[in-house]
Amino acid sequence: MTRRKILETFVVASAVPLLYLADVAPDAPRGLTLLREACAVVGAPATPLSAAGVARRTTRRVVAAETATVAAATTATAQQQAATAQQQQATAQQQAATAQQQAATAQQQAAVGRPPGAPAAGAVVNALPAGCKPEARGGVEYQNCGGVYYRAAFQGNNLVYVVQ
Repeated sequence: MTRRKILETFVVASAVPLLYLADVAPDAPRGLTLLREACAVVGAPATPLSAAGVARRTTRRVVAAETATVAAATTATAQQQAATAQQQQATAQQQAATAQQQAATAQQQAAVGRPPGAPAAGAVVNALPAGCKPEARGGVEYQNCGGVYYRAAFQGNNLVYVVQ
């Protein structure tokens, strides 16, 4: 390459970056400046330090935090409702089992000839119902109260009656 070509290449290579930095300004002394003045307007909504920008970011953060809190509360409420439903189901199952046991006890009492509503065998009562009559069976005295037999016993110093 010739010297002239090298010089032209050097001038163009050094002028191109200056063209990117140069700015045409009518109020400049020669109408040309190297760097443009910064023209950030504080208060415009897009600027980082503006009140609108700060408010926008704060609102965005608060909404995100509240959304997360509401989601967590909704999940906790759903879990509590599920636990309550399980407890209610367990209670219903226990009530059904109790009803079955009571029905089975009533059937056994009916098979034995016990009147309905009579206390279960082995139950201890403090006083006899009205209308009891003494009966002796096998050398032991019982109180017959409408088909339910009671035997006298002591619990400590207290006289009680045990359903037979």
